[in-house]
Amino acid sequence: MPEHPEVRKLDARSLRGLAHPLRMELLNALRRHGPATASQLAERLGESSGATSYHLRQLAAHGFVEDDPERGKGRERWWKAAHHGLSFDDELLTDSDPAVRGAADMYLHEVATGQTRDLSTWLGDRGSWPEEWNRVWDMSSATLRLTPEQTRELIGKMHELINGYRELAAEGNDAGTARIRVHTHAFPIATD
Repeated sequence: MPEHPEVRKLDARSLRGLAHPLRMELLNALRRHGPATASQLAERLGESSGATSYHLRQLAAHGFVEDDPERGKGRERWWKAAHHGLSFDDELLTDSDPAVRGAADMYLHEVATGQTRDLSTWLGDRGSWPEEWNRVWDMSSATLRLTPEQTRELIGKMHELINGYRELAAEGNDAGTARIRVHTHAFPIATD
């Protein structure tokens, strides 16, 4: 993914701090729904507040979440995501440390699982959305024959297009909008 000031690049140390299913869920919940307390996140995710509190502190130690000083009173601690997104360096998959390679593999599988869950949730809930939203969703696939360089170019163009809409959304007003999840996948497949 192209460099963006609000996107954090994962390195070996930070990846080990993030590569846990509950930590990834907590970070995603804060990104999607905004600041929350450990108790609120526990209720949302069906976890104990002790577990969410512990994992939020671990995420904070690695710089993924931070206190939200504008919220909370007394001992109530509110958390917010420190970045809008993450970028993954493929070099992590070939790191000399097997723990880093394992964390990288686990991270990627959790991302894929989360994206599948997003799509399944939409399919299950789409009947509750107004008709105009039921006419503008997409689930498509294509099989292309490309070189690695052409694939890299395609991915770059897709990200450039998405980022253009991100900038458009930042400038516009919220009337008539909804948050839209966009997943892109590009990977080689075996042929017989």
